[in-house]
Amino acid sequence: MSLTAFNDLEDELFGTPGTPERTEYEDRITLELLPKSIREYRLRHHLTQDELGQRLGVQKSQISKLERNPSNVTLATLRRVFEALNMSVQLVLKPAPSQA
Repeated sequence: MSLTAFNDLEDELFGTPGTPERTEYEDRITLELLPKSIREYRLRHHLTQDELGQRLGVQKSQISKLERNPSNVTLATLRRVFEALNMSVQLVLKPAPSQA
């Protein structure tokens, strides 16, 4: 089995950074469970929003906003948040079922 780096897969599927396709992809990334997941992981690590914000170099209000509404969150932001929580992120891409 051959493994592909996530960055390479992103580039292949959505274009390289700076291209219109990639920009649209990054602008549209919103995951319905993201706010809940971030909050749960933060609490599991006994961190306040302020403490997580300090780890990321952002204000508490930005963490609060992310936990409420992750609109326009990019994968780079997700990586930073979960790295600050000592968590890894796995994204599974599967082909959509064929429509006959």
